[in-house]
Amino acid sequence: MGRFMDIRNCRGCGRIFNYVAGPVLCQACRESLEGKFQEVKEYIRSHPGVGIPEVSKACDVEPSQIRQWLREERLEVTEDSPIFLTCEVCGAPIRCGRFCEKCKFDMTKGFKNILESNKPKGVKREPVDRENPRMRYL
Repeated sequence: MGRFMDIRNCRGCGRIFNYVAGPVLCQACRESLEGKFQEVKEYIRSHPGVGIPEVSKACDVEPSQIRQWLREERLEVTEDSPIFLTCEVCGAPIRCGRFCEKCKFDMTKGFKNILESNKPKGVKREPVDRENPRMRYL
């Protein structure tokens, strides 16, 4: 049987399109949004220290979209900015993303511990014989 196509309505314009991944936007709306991102990026570059409300008004972009780009680490708040994001775990101020460095480290360490604890115990791997390599199906 053929591949299943995921047909959805674009959240930007309402048109039906074949959804693949990411935001539920058709190609035209994605391109338009990327154009807006470039406009915002240039505005911020030419107006250092500008705030979200001013960028939103000047570039006709919703403040929530600007915050989304900050969370996606596509934009970053400057160190001297009165605007800041907060870590979703501990609430510490951050410049971009969703988590502070300490929480990222703790999560990574936790994931590694889970992976280590799920490894089968007592299973020995055979040494690889480079002289007589064998093939297998994966």
